[in-house]
Amino acid sequence: MQWITLTFGQLSTRQLYDLLRLRTDVFVVEQNCPYPELDGHDTHPETRHLLGYRDDKMTAYARILPAGLTYPEMSIGRIVTANTERGNGCGSELVKQAIIQAQDLWPKAPITIGAQYHLREFYRRHGFEEISEQYLEDGIPHIDMRRVAA
Repeated sequence: MQWITLTFGQLSTRQLYDLLRLRTDVFVVEQNCPYPELDGHDTHPETRHLLGYRDDKMTAYARILPAGLTYPEMSIGRIVTANTERGNGCGSELVKQAIIQAQDLWPKAPITIGAQYHLREFYRRHGFEEISEQYLEDGIPHIDMRRVAA
């Protein structure tokens, strides 16, 4: 995988199209969950977009958000892999890369995520611990999790 981290202003129109398509294909179409995909956080000057490419095709993506935008702590969201990448370790590699990028931006700061509930064990393997009760977000069970910086 090739990884690139960019601000909104650094994204090419092709990269923007590809990341929005990947997010929509998985979160809206595959998961059958209409939700406000364009929430205004993509354009925040401190937001970073982590793009993962295999064979020149974007197949993984995560959004790194500064503290105070969605949670009091910095957060990682919109963590997504194309269905062609599932089961090959790409998701773990994506989360590892997102953590590295987040800690490079904000060293020693905790990271909070809103994880789909069924993926909580996956995120535990990456150092995240549950900090909330289960809740519904857009009809899908979620849980907030935090990772304290090492």
